[in-house]
Amino acid sequence: MTTVVVTGGAGKLGRACVTDLLEHGYEVVVFDRAPAAAGATYVPVDLTDYGQVLDALLGVEERYQRVDAVVHLAAVPAPGIVGDHATFANNMNATWNVVSAARRAGLKKIVWASSETVLGLPFDTPPPYVPVDEDYPPRPESTYSLVKTMEETMAAQLCRRDPSLSMIGLRFSNVMDPQDYARFPDFQADAALRKWNLWGYIDARDGAQAVRLALESAVAGCEIFVIANADTVMERPNAELLAECFPDVELRGEVGPHDTLLSIAKARRLLGYEPQHSWRDHVQVVSGT
Repeated sequence: MTTVVVTGGAGKLGRACVTDLLEHGYEVVVFDRAPAAAGATYVPVDLTDYGQVLDALLGVEERYQRVDAVVHLAAVPAPGIVGDHATFANNMNATWNVVSAARRAGLKKIVWASSETVLGLPFDTPPPYVPVDEDYPPRPESTYSLVKTMEETMAAQLCRRDPSLSMIGLRFSNVMDPQDYARFPDFQADAALRKWNLWGYIDARDGAQAVRLALESAVAGCEIFVIANADTVMERPNAELLAECFPDVELRGEVGPHDTLLSIAKARRLLGYEPQHSWRDHVQVVSGT
């Protein structure tokens, strides 16, 4: 595998993925509406136009002739950015176009961005247990999350029909660049500010690692993984946070004081994923909080 298309390569996670893939020897083609990082081939593509997607996946004269895999990250990235119907129409249509075109082009490896929101965010209804994992059914609470749930269902059915197809969905937590960590001290005074995703996050560079490992994995069929960093965004220990915000939620297994409550055990086991970054490396922890 040498040439990988990354849709949404100009976005926060997309930029990190493109950089990581280039550093690991891949040829990268970015489908987006904005230019890509230096070193990648940029092709402006409207992903809601199936013809454009299929045409670009089949090659562009004097640029590239073939593609080996697709990483689909492009989307309206969260609820509430545009209207609900616009979110659904854009995200569902773009994903179907990318997946359908990839299959028509003969590609057998598709990695795409699902979302932690499928787990039931913003947890106004408490999670069934913590750490949350991939073992309980999706609980979409927004149009954005509904689309992600539908994407996962679609992937499972497509892989059932074609056992040679590998589709890996990564339920990314809240994506952060290093400069975002300057805001983390503001979270510390009120546990409720970040309880909506169990105080989780994903450093974009570790998200990129997960994407690359998914591309390189021998995982067959459809598999879904929660992808978060190894720690929470909080200085306070998990026991205090859970007692204050989710006192009746079952705690399963041993969890360290600052271990993520978005379980990455499956990604560690099947992908070899191991986060390399932490906000604590960028922001001094205030003792006594």
